[in-house]
Amino acid sequence: MKPILVAGATGNVGSQVVAQLRARDVPVRPLSRTPPPGGVSGDLTKPETIAPALDGVDTVFLMLAGSAEALVPTVSLLGERVKRVVFLSSAAVDDSVAEQDNAIGAWHRVVEEAIEAAGVDWTFLRPHGFAANTLGWAPSIRADGVVRGAYGEASLPLIHEKDMAAVAVEALTGDGHAGAKYSLTGPRAMTQIEQVRILGEAADRPARWEEIPLEEARAALLAKTPDFIVDTMLTGMRDLMTEPGEVTTTVQDVTGRPGLDFEVWAAEHAGAFR
Repeated sequence: MKPILVAGATGNVGSQVVAQLRARDVPVRPLSRTPPPGGVSGDLTKPETIAPALDGVDTVFLMLAGSAEALVPTVSLLGERVKRVVFLSSAAVDDSVAEQDNAIGAWHRVVEEAIEAAGVDWTFLRPHGFAANTLGWAPSIRADGVVRGAYGEASLPLIHEKDMAAVAVEALTGDGHAGAKYSLTGPRAMTQIEQVRILGEAADRPARWEEIPLEEARAALLAKTPDFIVDTMLTGMRDLMTEPGEVTTTVQDVTGRPGLDFEVWAAEHAGAFR
């Protein structure tokens, strides 16, 4: 059996893809700028560093690293060397429009289009909110048990990285996934206020949400995130105030088991919030 190349192998999702493939005794070649034991070094924005890692490989798990445009030459290389690519994209991509009006969707669609043009069998994973994004609240919860932000009533179904990886593993190793665009969510939507409470309960450290003015919340986010992402995120959260995020059954449909609740994620990561 040929090894599967897993890009972003030290990240939240990539590391889970590696672990779950190994649990099935599938040969894996982890790829990262700083690779884990048994892995290979490479930079997805520099195809010449990726080429050696593709020897003997015909299946690749790919994710965005750096700018979308910088990844396109590597995608072209994959088209010459491999047969199957599973790409961790985003639910922000909207197939109903010719030109993406969501900055995050546009970012990921550039890579999707390059993969479609590369002539490989492809599967796109389009997750909604990541449960792991709430790790950004950990310093505030540890400090005083208060998370300050805008749109606390925004409701979305956060997905566990293990579930994203589980769907990826099926697409990497099984049949019938070519051309699929999988919309991935957790099993239920919950407000940001609820998320904070659940994290506090898991960490045995009571935590609460504090609503602050939008401009104050935006300024805090801009300190660590590019403006086009911040504004897209805040617009999305505003919309989720009145229309909760859609829940899909894709995890169950593809893997045969229910998706993991946010409470499971919170319990597994409780140490980060204590």
